[in-house]
Amino acid sequence: MLKGKKVVVYVTGGIAVYKAADLVRRLIKAGATVRVAMTKSATEFVTPLTFQILSKHHVYIDTFDEREGDKVSHIYLADWSDLAIVAPATANSLAKIANGIADNFVSTALLATTAPIFIVPTMNQHMLENAATIRNIQVLENDGHFIMEPDTGFLAEGYEGKGRFPDPSEIIDTIQGFLLNLEKNLPLKNQKVVITAGGTKERIDPVRYITNDSSGKMGYSLAVAARNLGAEVYLISTSKVLKTPYGVTLVSVETAEQMHQAVNAEFEKAAIVIMAAAVSDYRPSHISNKKIKKNEQEMVLRLVKNTDILATLGNQKKDQFLIGFAAETHNIQEYAKDKLIKKKADMIVANDVSKPNAGFNKDTNEVSIFMMDEEPIELTVNSKQAIAEEILAIALTKMKK
Repeated sequence: MLKGKKVVVYVTGGIAVYKAADLVRRLIKAGATVRVAMTKSATEFVTPLTFQILSKHHVYIDTFDEREGDKVSHIYLADWSDLAIVAPATANSLAKIANGIADNFVSTALLATTAPIFIVPTMNQHMLENAATIRNIQVLENDGHFIMEPDTGFLAEGYEGKGRFPDPSEIIDTIQGFLLNLEKNLPLKNQKVVITAGGTKERIDPVRYITNDSSGKMGYSLAVAARNLGAEVYLISTSKVLKTPYGVTLVSVETAEQMHQAVNAEFEKAAIVIMAAAVSDYRPSHISNKKIKKNEQEMVLRLVKNTDILATLGNQKKDQFLIGFAAETHNIQEYAKDKLIKKKADMIVANDVSKPNAGFNKDTNEVSIFMMDEEPIELTVNSKQAIAEEILAIALTKMKK
């Protein structure tokens, strides 16, 4: 959502200014063109040169420092921006914005800004909880500005409290969600997308289980891609370590049966279902409620077949667009085509997990996409996020037919 956006970061004077430098870097990495304006107080904590080097643009500080004769700088910057971010926003700056005071470059430019304004309050907890600050935040929200909740943690004053600058990655996620809510014509707006992720676990006893090497990264990338297209995303995941993408509903499961039940609960109203999880084909016929002790030289473990979730969905689907994944080590085309037919899927995304840049626990992937009566589409090595976006773009073209 930030790709191609023109973003102005307004930095006001608090100890968290140094964290704003990382925020600027992340915004640029997300594809935004960023310019920075600072209050003079902010320059006491971090020099403008830092932000100039990061943004590759002049940093605005002085209202009367008009460098271009044909432009009034604070109006130009206000008109240029697609999004204004005030981070960190001190109590003083909040009060000025809420009351329309324009006595420095930042407050003057913000008063002229018609683009959405996203504010990150950062201050001591007592200042945050002061009646005046609470009142100012309410005024700003009533005026249509987005106020991000500060973090709780160790404050500069040496004690725990609320008012910390959130992690820049959290700010980026929240901004993405904020921008999504402003978009009206996204292709999956108000449509449900169900995605599974990770490797299921089948218990043998309280300390052992059968699983596979799937990290869930591909499923999480698909969840972000679907969210960015406006979808209401339900991510059914076994992962305990990956961060839930902002705006995505997480349903945590462990076993194949739990995953089957969770998918079934959402399937009827889904527009797209993507089975990206690596689901265990078998489970132990008996789960011991105590740790199995080592007694004999050999132990025989009897396995029974799990429900084939993809095949079950294929048999019961109506208008849903069903996407399955095939992680293989050989005969990729043969197995993928067979899976497409037998599971009655609309698309199979196959990859060779033995390749160095694809498959489990990697940040990159390369896949072949199979659909009925069409030649395979090859997606060469790229980040899993980019691959996810391409998969959904292809799915959308097929859904329209």
